[in-house]
Amino acid sequence: MSTEPITIDGAKKLQDELALLTGSKRQEVIKAIAEARAHGDLKENAEYHAAKEEQSHNEGRIQEIQSLLANAEIIDIKNINKDSKVVFGCTVKLKDLETDEKKVFKIVGHEEADIDNNLISYKSPVAKELIGKEKDDFVMVNTPKGEKSYEITAILYE
Repeated sequence: MSTEPITIDGAKKLQDELALLTGSKRQEVIKAIAEARAHGDLKENAEYHAAKEEQSHNEGRIQEIQSLLANAEIIDIKNINKDSKVVFGCTVKLKDLETDEKKVFKIVGHEEADIDNNLISYKSPVAKELIGKEKDDFVMVNTPKGEKSYEITAILYE
């Protein structure tokens, strides 16, 4: 598997989630299994089967996060040669040329993308069009809702 870029914030969130899952969450699941096991017959014990399923989900997510972190290339925006261009990890302010609506996106790794929080994957159509552009440049993006035209109004390296 090749490396996947991730921001420092994204890596920290994954590390925090991993600590939670391997710590208190794992202990909760072990306790639930023990309690369910104490109720007797395991074949028809719904609590036991639910606890075992929860354990499977928890351990699967632990393995997934460990793999993501092992293959992550953590990128610190402060250490990138920016040259006033849109790069991975920066925040871009845009103006929709049709509606004058303002949008703000931060370009992040695929695993940390969250459109509800304006975090877009560097693999997304919008990010692909933005990367390498400068302030006051115009970009045209094919979206599921059709073609959109934007002007880059600001680039922040935070």
